[in-house]
Amino acid sequence: MRHMPEPLLDRARRASRRLRVNGDARAAHYVICGRDALAYWVVRALLATELQAGRVRITLVVPERPRSDEPDGRDLQGVEVVRADRLDEVTFRRAGLAGADGLALLHQDDVGNMHAALCAQEVEPRLRLVVRMFNTGLANGVRRIFPDSAVLSDASMAAPAFVAAALGEVAPTHFRHGGRTLYVARRDDVRPTDVVCGVADTRDPQQVRLLPADGSAADLVIAEATGTPPGTELAARRLVRARRRRRPLTVLLRAVRSFATRKIGLAVIVLLAVIGVLGWLNGYASHEKDWGDSLYLTLVTTLTGQDPNPDKSAAEQVMQVVLNLAGLALIPLITAVVVDGIVNARLALHSGRIQPERSGHVVVVGLGNVGTRVMAQLCDFGVEVVAIDRVPEPRGGALARRLGVPLIVGDAALEETLQSASVGGCQALVVVSTDDETNLQAALNGLAVNPELQVVLRLFDGHFAERIQQAFGIGVSRSVSYLAAPSFAAALLDRAVIATIPVGRHALLVTEVSVAAGSSLDGRPLAAVGPTESVRLLAHARAGQRLDWAPDQRLVIVAGDRLTVVARRAGLNALLREAAPPAPEDPVAPVPRQPEE
Repeated sequence: MRHMPEPLLDRARRASRRLRVNGDARAAHYVICGRDALAYWVVRALLATELQAGRVRITLVVPERPRSDEPDGRDLQGVEVVRADRLDEVTFRRAGLAGADGLALLHQDDVGNMHAALCAQEVEPRLRLVVRMFNTGLANGVRRIFPDSAVLSDASMAAPAFVAAALGEVAPTHFRHGGRTLYVARRDDVRPTDVVCGVADTRDPQQVRLLPADGSAADLVIAEATGTPPGTELAARRLVRARRRRRPLTVLLRAVRSFATRKIGLAVIVLLAVIGVLGWLNGYASHEKDWGDSLYLTLVTTLTGQDPNPDKSAAEQVMQVVLNLAGLALIPLITAVVVDGIVNARLALHSGRIQPERSGHVVVVGLGNVGTRVMAQLCDFGVEVVAIDRVPEPRGGALARRLGVPLIVGDAALEETLQSASVGGCQALVVVSTDDETNLQAALNGLAVNPELQVVLRLFDGHFAERIQQAFGIGVSRSVSYLAAPSFAAALLDRAVIATIPVGRHALLVTEVSVAAGSSLDGRPLAAVGPTESVRLLAHARAGQRLDWAPDQRLVIVAGDRLTVVARRAGLNALLREAAPPAPEDPVAPVPRQPEE
């Protein structure tokens, strides 16, 4: 007798526990650990998907105090909150992890998440585990230790959207399903026969229509890759190759400007002006008519001094004394200029502030998790990148050096830092640091230098992003947490999201839904799937059969059918409810008889 694989056996046990406990339906219990907006959006996705008739119970583990102003889910209704700064066995037992159906570790500390996963295993060995990680080496280790786990990177999920927005193209979303490779493209860039489904009408940026009822009205489509379709290369028509404008004089002036601080430079200028005036007065007092001799006597008097001469006139003696005093100040000032200049020049070279003028490149602000992915993908597409970070050794610093990307160390909120990156001649400014205030200031300074600049802005607060768009006309903004949350929630629910398609500030999900016996969809025609602008059917398959990419809409759905759809979150949630088995009915309690009067 063949044994069921351990992960599948664990899933079956969790499913049986959810079905009935002592004859009553049991709500699935999920524990979410996080401290930022990703935890907030994952909890919201779970609530929107499963919150019906008590089918889900969520416990959120957050630090004692909020780490920032961004939401982390602790104020959401219907969520149990456990406050703890350490993720250990004690915390997990307080959160009721024993017997839970799933655990999501959403902190940005890879090693900390690994340690928390090991602690969770001590409390509940058979557990569906979803971990947020950036380091792929650690991710492979987690998968080996925890077979029933999903390791996801929100940075990897969101980076393609930032790259596409920077290049003025659609998101480079490619995925393989049912033996076909599908990708997102402009309708004009693909053959009509390769179009699988219309995705969105983006011709009016102010009113983007997702999944329009008339698929032919969508200019953004999902197409099948059938060899080498014309126009599918990312930004093939519009990509401007970066060019370095070698201007030796400009670079020299930048080097001279960074050689000394402003205060020392002003002191030198003032002192030289005083020496010049005094030299002219000295020559006038000594009746020197040759300006060369006058300059010679002035410099000698200033730098070396002269023997006293009582026979000189009073004016000449005064000038000599003053020039000697100026000389005493000039020598240490020259020494200070040299020392300060060497230090500043080395710092400027180390921080990357002495750079040649460029044009057509992309400036990436912030080399954290997302910025590092964006920089790497832009380099893969052959785009020249200049990076800015206020930390000398950011997370992506080593990769930047390996890729030959100049790293300018400085505050991107300052205009001079952006000028060092030649933001006036770049094709796009991608601002993806973790500070909303710095991001906004860098975007506004970039637009002040170049009003036609393509700005891609990362903001955590969606409502704030909408107000910024209306006030300043910055229309391309992204929320990493919002884009990645559906995949984390689906992984926690053990539902595979095939692909996530970002469209503006929205996200469409490509997923496969199985139809359960007795569900609302069982016995209905395929035309019943996606009648509204929230779900589109891509393919259909009977149990054990291959996908049909052009099914007859009159075909009747039966239990076990698999539906591949592209949907908005609300539409997918509704479809999952229609495809789910009916909830068990509660037994009707007998009505007590009233005593006769």
